[in-house]
Amino acid sequence: MDFLFLLTKDIGMKYLIVGIGNIGEEYVHTRHNIGFDVVEAFAAKHQARFTLVRYAEKAEVKWKGKELILIKPTTYVNLSGKAVKYWLDKEKITLTELLVIVDDVALPLDTVRLRPGGSDGGHNGLKHIQEMLGTQQFARLRFGIGQDYPRGKQVDYVLGQWKPAEWEIVRKKIDLCVEILESFVARGIEATMNDYNSRKIKLEHLS
Repeated sequence: MDFLFLLTKDIGMKYLIVGIGNIGEEYVHTRHNIGFDVVEAFAAKHQARFTLVRYAEKAEVKWKGKELILIKPTTYVNLSGKAVKYWLDKEKITLTELLVIVDDVALPLDTVRLRPGGSDGGHNGLKHIQEMLGTQQFARLRFGIGQDYPRGKQVDYVLGQWKPAEWEIVRKKIDLCVEILESFVARGIEATMNDYNSRKIKLEHLS
């Protein structure tokens, strides 16, 4: 009986996977929209489609006995917390089953970093999510975008398109992030951090 209870409990577990980005054609595949690109790649791998719902585009994936709610907030980055809090509450998902994917200028392009919490690092989307949830204690996957911009041009850089020479590594990192999401759901955050946080994507083809 105990085993059946645990099995039933595991099958019913829900996760909220949030990709941060801005809506609108002018933002498609920009550095700031990498969160959208990652959850879109995850949905495509698992043959799920996004539909427009309240505060977000949403897709659902059932995988390894778990239910994954994927969202791309339609509130723009600076108000991402509105969508995150709404869907956490609506789906009755706990903070330990929340993972947010964001771009990070503090990390080099060859790096991704999974963390169980921490500061917003100057990212306005994370900042708003933390304000709406009243805590920093939720998992975030930081996708390094580097700092290859002149002084005073950070906003233009973050909202800009990837350079053609960067696309190979960006695609590889998106695939890696899909693996990380699967690992997070299947094995938990600690094992996933141990396996993936030290990995770097080689840059030999970049100019």
